Amino acid sequence: MTTQTAKAYKGLAMEGVIATWYAKNVRRDDEFKQWVRLINGAAAPGSRVLEVAPGPGYLSIELAKSGKYHVAGLDISRTFVEIAQTKAREAGVQVDFRHGNASDMPFANEGFEFIICTAAFKNFAQPVRAIAEMHRVLTPGGQALIVDLRRDASSAAIDEEVKSMHLSRLNALFTRLTFKTMLLKNAYTQAEIRQFVSQTNFGACNIRTDAVSMEIWLKK
Repeated sequence: MTTQTAKAYKGLAMEGVIATWYAKNVRRDDEFKQWVRLINGAAAPGSRVLEVAPGPGYLSIELAKSGKYHVAGLDISRTFVEIAQTKAREAGVQVDFRHGNASDMPFANEGFEFIICTAAFKNFAQPVRAIAEMHRVLTPGGQALIVDLRRDASSAAIDEEVKSMHLSRLNALFTRLTFKTMLLKNAYTQAEIRQFVSQTNFGACNIRTDAVSMEIWLKK
């Protein structure tokens, strides 16, 4: 693939009914616990943590419940922002959920010690600009963690991933089809991620992989 810094959004438009269905039916509680542990190991208590593309806000809310961090979330979907704000109020926690674009974040320079983005980077219209924006809003020494699907994930690995979500039969079928017909097409390889990062001030990244996904660690 030639160096690519922008692409049309090819995923489902997460607004209205689709966003509401997703919020009710797609929970990744085991993954949330894993990501909370990763953040606890990387971000000191009192850190300002930004979740880019939090969707319904489940992870941000779990982080806020810990009482360790000042948490914000930024999502392109107005419906998701509204859902997340409602869920935060119901949980009795403070999270600054905002509507906005990952490639043009409505935050000041050096406002966060840690950034996390899970299962969304492959859909960003301007991936290099999104990474550059993460660099801009991180404090010196701050870290960003991007977790997303690998394009080279096997069909068997995708089946096991969907099985681990414990969905109903119908939702599992829909999710499996979405992975195989849409999400994998948008996902990147390690080489492509490194090429994107090399065009920003991060300059380098540390990538850890499993059967279906990548953890992309960036430090300012």
